[in-house]
Amino acid sequence: MKILYAIQATGNGHLSRAREIIPHLRQYGELDLFVSGDNAQISLPYPIKYKSKGFSIYYDKTGGLDYIQTFKNTKIKRLMSEIRDFPIKDYDLIINDFEFISAYAARLRAKDAIGFGHQVSFHSQDTPRPKQKSYFGELILKHYAPCQYGMGLHFDEFDTFIKKPIIRSEIRELDAKNLGHYTIYLGHYEDSEVVKHLKRVKDAEFHLFSKTVKKPEKYKNIKLFPINNELYLRSLAGCEGLITGAGFEAPAEAIFLGKKVMAIPIKGQYEQLCNAKAMRAIGLTVIKKINDKFSLRLHNWLQNATPLQINYPDNTAQIVGDIFAHKNLVKIAPAENLFLKLGLKLW
Repeated sequence: MKILYAIQATGNGHLSRAREIIPHLRQYGELDLFVSGDNAQISLPYPIKYKSKGFSIYYDKTGGLDYIQTFKNTKIKRLMSEIRDFPIKDYDLIINDFEFISAYAARLRAKDAIGFGHQVSFHSQDTPRPKQKSYFGELILKHYAPCQYGMGLHFDEFDTFIKKPIIRSEIRELDAKNLGHYTIYLGHYEDSEVVKHLKRVKDAEFHLFSKTVKKPEKYKNIKLFPINNELYLRSLAGCEGLITGAGFEAPAEAIFLGKKVMAIPIKGQYEQLCNAKAMRAIGLTVIKKINDKFSLRLHNWLQNATPLQINYPDNTAQIVGDIFAHKNLVKIAPAENLFLKLGLKLW
C-alpha cells in the first residue's frame, strides 16, 4: 500500500505530532511525506518526498495575523499549478493534516482523503466555539483542506470521531520536575514586546523561546533560547508553568505534564478563539492579549493559578489503526469549493 501523509507546516504543532504518527504509519505500507508551509521552526527526522511553500501565515509585532504579509507571500498561480500537477493518483491512502494542496489535488482527481488532526474536530457542532461565531473562520476550518472522511483531536472527546490529544513519546518520557522557572513560547509576538513586560515581574525566572536568537542569551531574569526541540523539552520538563498561544499541541503537552498554563490567542485566528473557549471550560487561564495590564495579570497567575493534570492515554497506535480500518471516522458531506465561495476560480 502506498500512503501519503500531508502535513501543514505553518506552525510547529502539526510537525510535532507528525513525529509521533510517522513510525506507526510506516507499519502499514510505503509512506511518502508532503510538507507545505515555510514558517515552522522545527523539522522532521524523516525523508520528505514533497515540499511546498503552500500557504504560510505571518504575524504582526503584537500577536495578530498580518493579513497583508500573508497574502503578499501567497502565490495563487503557483498553488493552482501544484494542485494540478501533484501525483495524487499514485496513492492508495491519503491522510491529510490540514494541508491545502494535497486536499484539493485529491478533490480534483476524485480521490478519497482522510482528514486528521485538531481542525477536523470542528466538523462537530459539539466542539466548543466562542459566543460570536465567525462565518469566515468556520469556512476556513471546514473547507481549507476538504476531505471525504475525518478523525479529529481535541482536549476532550466532544463527539464520536474526536480523540483526546496525541502526546508524543518525547513528552511521556520526560522526568517532569518543578525547578521554578516559566517556559514561554509565543511565536506570534516579537521578543521585544514580550520582554518589556516580563522584566517588570522581577520575582520569577522566564525561559523565552525566540525565532530570532541564535544561541542562548540572558537579560536580567529572562533567558532567551532559540527554538530547538531539545532545549524546549528540557525547559518544559523543569518549568512550573507554560505561557503560550491558544493552539492545541503545546497546551495539551503541558497539561499532561501537570504544568500551569496561560494561553494568549492569536488575534484574528478563529481556531484559537475556539480553543480558548475549551481551555477556559477545563480551568486554564486565558487572556486576550499582551497589553499594559499584562504584567499585573501575569503576577496574579504566578501567585494564584494551580496546575491541571490530565493523564491523556497513549492512544497513537489505536488511532492509526482506526484510520486504516475506517473506524470511528466522520463522513464529511461534500461542500462548495472554498475558492468559489471567495469568488476565485481554482482552474
